[in-house]
Amino acid sequence: MLFFFFFLTAFLSFSTQETIKPPLNKNKTSPKFYSSFVAQTKRNTGKKAAPSLNYRSKFRYSMALIVSLPIGTPPQTQDMVLDTGSQLSWIQCHKKLGPPRASFDPSLSSSFSVLPCNHPVCKPRITDFTLPTDCDKNRLCHYSYFYADGTLAEGNLVREKFTFSPSQSTLPLVLGCAKDSSEDKGILGMNVGRLSFGSQAKVSKFSYCVPPRSSRVGFTPTGSFYLGENPNSAGFQYVNLLTLPQSQRMPNLDPLAYTVVLQGIRMSGKKLNIPASVFRPDAGGSGQTIVDSGSEFTYLVDEAYNQIKAEVVRLVGPKLKKGYVYGGVSDMCFDGNALVIGRLIGDMVLEFDKGVEIVIPKERMLANVEGGVHCVGIGRSDMLGIPSNIIGNFHQQNLWVEFDLTNKRVGFGKADCSRSA
Repeated sequence: MLFFFFFLTAFLSFSTQETIKPPLNKNKTSPKFYSSFVAQTKRNTGKKAAPSLNYRSKFRYSMALIVSLPIGTPPQTQDMVLDTGSQLSWIQCHKKLGPPRASFDPSLSSSFSVLPCNHPVCKPRITDFTLPTDCDKNRLCHYSYFYADGTLAEGNLVREKFTFSPSQSTLPLVLGCAKDSSEDKGILGMNVGRLSFGSQAKVSKFSYCVPPRSSRVGFTPTGSFYLGENPNSAGFQYVNLLTLPQSQRMPNLDPLAYTVVLQGIRMSGKKLNIPASVFRPDAGGSGQTIVDSGSEFTYLVDEAYNQIKAEVVRLVGPKLKKGYVYGGVSDMCFDGNALVIGRLIGDMVLEFDKGVEIVIPKERMLANVEGGVHCVGIGRSDMLGIPSNIIGNFHQQNLWVEFDLTNKRVGFGKADCSRSA
């Protein structure tokens, strides 16, 4: 599953919003996209209170990071996609048949409450709130999302607690309570927006370790997720988040994303001829590079993607699957033995400032997408209508990734994430 792009079902008066078209691909499964890239004009810069949460859990990983979190009083365990590229968290609240974690029952929680239409959060003209809202027939605050893969989630804005233990819980947070969704999981929005879980719960930092994917049928690997301090952080290398003047209007920029400075890319030890400016936002915001757990693949703007494809063609061109484009976004795909092809391509290295690097070993260069077809885990962001560079979870395997909100930085640490504590 790639990212979740939050789309708007009703266009209210948001002068800075634009609709991003999903890739059209009726014949093949598209990577999921969970992240919201709707432009905003203002970000809450108020100081955060002292951190109050320290919590560790496991998550399941296939194409997305699925955390199971205790919500309500008494708590009901809910499955949510951990998404550092979106803001509003939401849970499934509609009645349906399914596994126990498929839906939250508000009637069983004493801390649940709904938001009326006159609540300040429900006013669509608030400049630091991107999601258009309206009133339903019961005068409750209603929201609607369309995602890039065509799925829909809509419902009411509510308040509810996350109850991690008898002695540790959040205050009631603003969430979406989905009444209609084709997805069976909710979203844990973790960007820097004021309505993200991290901001509302006053989280100082959080981290996760994505385990390697498994080819074993019926087996789903598990990784580790920390809210608060991570005991492994002594070995992390950090890059600063890129901050931009809030007064500068950048229609193609997501100001609430975790934006980092990518310097270049190496393949098989060769530095590709990609100008560093390609990875930094220009005057309109195009070229932003973000770290996003909600995206499966990594996405690059054409100038970078074309250089990588040219190198892949040079190394293994005759083995490319001709005329095949996965999900409408990736045309570096192969039949045959993925390990053999990966060895021919070699390692890929993402170079950041301060000498920090993410190494993607040749054994994990290709993703199994369907029917024995394997693709380099990189897509064209322009095909999604997004002029940004997005580092997805496929290229975060066997890494601790820490988002330090207090110090405005992102940390990386090598790990065996299938065994990390």
